[in-house]
Parts: sequence; C-alpha cells; structure tokens
Amino acid sequence: MTPIHVNDPDDPRIAAFRDVKERDLTGRQGLFVAEGEVVLRVLASAASRCAPVAVLIAEKRLEGLSEVLERLPGDVPVHVAPQTVLNAVAGFDLHRGILALGRKPQPVMPGDLLDSLPERAVVVVACGIGNHDNMGGLFRNAAAFGAGAVLLDQTCCDPFYRKAIRVSVGAVLRTPMATALEAGAMIDLLQGRGFEVLALTPSAEQALAAFRPGRRTALLLGSEGPGLPREIIARCRPVGIRMAGGFDSLNVAATSAVALHHLATADQS
Repeated sequence: MTPIHVNDPDDPRIAAFRDVKERDLTGRQGLFVAEGEVVLRVLASAASRCAPVAVLIAEKRLEGLSEVLERLPGDVPVHVAPQTVLNAVAGFDLHRGILALGRKPQPVMPGDLLDSLPERAVVVVACGIGNHDNMGGLFRNAAAFGAGAVLLDQTCCDPFYRKAIRVSVGAVLRTPMATALEAGAMIDLLQGRGFEVLALTPSAEQALAAFRPGRRTALLLGSEGPGLPREIIARCRPVGIRMAGGFDSLNVAATSAVALHHLATADQS
C-alpha cells in the first residue's frame, strides 16, 4: 500500500468522494460511500460481500490505520489528505477522517438466497422501512443474533445509504440480502421453503414470549406508524411484544432486537 497524497479538493482522482451528503440520495452507479474506522475494517475483511474501490483518509489517521489498509487489494488506491481538504471534499466536517468507496454486491435472486440457507435458519423481512437509522439498526440486530439473510420490499430505503451503513456498524456490507421485492411474493417464497412467517403487530393475540420457533422462521417487520398491511398480516402468524404503561409498540429497530433475541434463545421444536 503506497499512499497517494492529495492537497487539492478539486483533484479529479478523488472526484467520486465529492459532496457526500447530496450524492448519497441520488446513487453512485452501483457504488456506495462508507464512513469511519469500524466500517472500513468490515469492508477490508474477508466477511465483506462488497468490494473496496478506493479510500480517502485524513493524514492524521494514516499511521493508526496502516494494518487495515495493508489488507486491501493492491489495486485499491489509498488517498491521504489534510483534514481541511477532506472536509472540503466531503462538504462537511468529517471528524472521523475516513471515507471509503465500495461496490455493491451483485443482486441475488431471493429464491436462490433462501435455498442457500441451512436447514435451521432465521430470516428478517422488512416492509416500508424508510428511515436509514432504523434500517441500519435492523441489519445490526440481524447480524448480532445470527439471522441468515434480510429481505427488503420495494418500498424500503437503500441499506447502502452512508448513514444506514454507519448505524449498522458495517453489518450491511456482510449480510446476505435481496431487495426491491413485493411483500406478498416474499411471503410465498418463504412459506414455499418451509419458513413460518411471523408478523410483528401490536394487535396480535399471541405474545412473542409464548412463541416457540421451529426450524425455519421469518420475522416480518413493518414501518413505524402504519405498521404492516392487514392483508399481509392475515397471511402470516401474528405475534406481539407485550408492554407496560400504555405503550403498544417499539421503535422498529428495537422490536427487531427483542424478537431476534427471543428466536435465538427460545426452546425450538
């Protein structure tokens, strides 16, 4: 790894990193921007499903990151710049001093993804998750509790948005997923492959705590507020998390953590 020193924010070699916030929302032709040391370590690891393309870091971070940077493929350029240049490129004060450009994995057919899972598996399914913090939290929880895959419907936000990746502490980069699906089709695929699909909803008569998972379980989560459509819930097994104090629902990321912990630790039939 030979650092490439950059002193001009208009240097064409780092054009892909320019105006991070604005371009996050419009996409980068199959690429994404990752921020921070934790995410960079995931991107550079063998566990990553994404390929590193380039790195831009502050001069002050170079020595401390040398071990991580040495793990990158030899054709991945590592650009090093003063903090002021880095801030000008990003368009905001980049306190972490680390940006990386990565390539998204090739899209996976959802049926092929489910067929690749072991006989005993948990899958997370999301419908209408539009908040990037929640999306990142959902992927972090899926990875932490051993979910085999995440399926997202076509109304979900992009999990490769920079903030979602950061909140997930890099889990987005390593978790098998299929995206842009239709909710009913996802349920058909799952049930056809032996998954019992749980619909998390406050209106459920059965408490999550009383549910004992079988060998294959899918956890279906909807957006905060509207929740899951009634017609979708009707096709699944509704379960709810019992609460005190008049509350009937949790943040969707918190809900996924509670439910995934239960599935990971409950006695299985």
